[in-house]
Formats: sequence, structure tokens, C-alpha cells
Amino acid sequence: MADQLVIVNPIAGRGAGERVIPRIVRLLREHGLSFDLVRTERPWHAAELARQAVVSGYRTVVAVGGDGTSNEVLNGLMATREAGEGEAAMGVLCVGTGNDFAYGMGIPLDLEEGCAALARGRTRRVDVGHARGFRYFGNGIGIGFDAAVNVVASRLRRLRGFLVYLIAVLRTLLFYYRAPLTRVELDDQTLEQPALMISVMNGRRMGGGFLMTPFSRPDDGLFDLCIGRKMSQLEMLSFVPRFMKGTQVGDPRVTMARSRRVRVTVRDGTQVVHADGETLALDVRELDLEVVPQALRVVV
Repeated sequence: MADQLVIVNPIAGRGAGERVIPRIVRLLREHGLSFDLVRTERPWHAAELARQAVVSGYRTVVAVGGDGTSNEVLNGLMATREAGEGEAAMGVLCVGTGNDFAYGMGIPLDLEEGCAALARGRTRRVDVGHARGFRYFGNGIGIGFDAAVNVVASRLRRLRGFLVYLIAVLRTLLFYYRAPLTRVELDDQTLEQPALMISVMNGRRMGGGFLMTPFSRPDDGLFDLCIGRKMSQLEMLSFVPRFMKGTQVGDPRVTMARSRRVRVTVRDGTQVVHADGETLALDVRELDLEVVPQALRVVV
């Protein structure tokens, strides 16, 4: 039996997932790896395949795609952990649009380097976030503005990479402005304010290039939060280059915090929410998040 199951999302990266399969097969064979390869056929198929892979005895499950594919594989692996069905390491070969999960975990973004990492087999244990009643996540949760950006980005079919999210940010600035009164309960404090956006991060980056929490560590047992207060659209525009560099830290309009547990309650209205770049819900009023420390082994 092969050691690794490679799960390819053929439509990831605007179809790049299917196009890179011959290259991936060649590279993995050159490294002498023993693997089987399967394609996903529908939403959440990667999660099913990952769970079956662990039960079948594969030692490593590799997600080939972007953040959405990685999130599905992660959820499949966490489901086997929950059920006591076993454990496998998670690998990622990046062909998606954002690849923020890989960036935050220390996984190579280059395809050839990613295959070389799988051959070396070096792993690290990282934390996993749990949005209760929804799913697990590896990189982060976005509530409000950044989740709205994600919805807009998903509709930009002809673009790839960071440009997708940059244009989505600019479009969202023109058409979206909601900063409802929001209560954020952390381990040691409670914040209540009109919140434009709340990013609850295990990784460091969202949208392929926005450093929401530049000092976050994925293995410290804590979420890092970035909370943007109500501000004008012109102020929001001025923050775009700062988030690209991570220099929003320290600005009084942005609150940074750390906590193992987070409860977010929208006091007047609802907010759109995404998890690892995939829309979680469009009308959330309350969200409970918790870190599961050292829950996942990833190939780095």
C-alpha cells in the first residue's frame, strides 16, 4: 500500500489543479515517493477522502489546491481524530488563489519545494481552530468586512492570486459598509464596540497578502485577533497598504489581542463570516471559537 494519498481539487486555482497533475506525478516519482492520487468530484469530497485515507492506513494525506481544499482535508483529519479512528500527517501542494494556510504553517508555496518537503517528511504539530456548530479551521475566521471581501473575490473568475483579493477589497470598500455593535468575549477581557471587521487567526495572513496578525504563531495554543473599529471609507482605504505590511499594529483604531476562546455576539444585526477563505454563513449573530492545541501534524 502507498504511504501517501494525494487529493487533488481539479478546479482549484481557476483550473490549475487539473493542469498540474502530470507535473506533480513526475515530481513525486522523482523523489521516490509511494503515493496514490485521487480527484475531488464535489464540495466536501476532500473531507470524505481524507477520513477514508486515515482509516485505510495512509500515513500522509496531501491536499492539492488552495485554502478551501486544505480546509476540507483538515476537517476530514480532525473528524478521524474526534472519532478515535487514527491520525495521519497533512501535506499541502499549493495551486490555489490565496494559500494562506500553507503560508502560516510554514509549508512551501512553491510546487517543487512542496514535493521536496513531502519527500523529507519533516513535520510539526500545529493548533486547529474550532467554530462550534460549524467546522474546524486552520488559518483563520473573518467576520464582517474581510468576509464580505471573500464573497466578492469568489465572483472574480478571470483573475488569480493576490490581485483577486486586492480588487475585491477595493470593490467592497465602495459597496459594503457595516459596523454593528459587537461584543467580543476573550479569556481575560470583554470588548464591546462598533466593529467593522474581526479576524480570529491561527495563521498570519488572509487574502493572499494581508498580514492581519503578523506576530501570530500556529503552535502557541492561542488565537491572535485583529479587530477594526468603525471608521470612514477613506480611512479604510488608507489601511489597505498597512495591512499588506502588517503595520496596522499599534494604531488606536485597531485592537490586537490573544485568547484561547473567543465568543462574538453581534448586538444589532448580523454579520457575514468566512473560515479559511470559504463562506461560513451570511447572517451570523453569535459565534463560539476555541483553539484545539497541537491537534494536527503538518509536513513543513
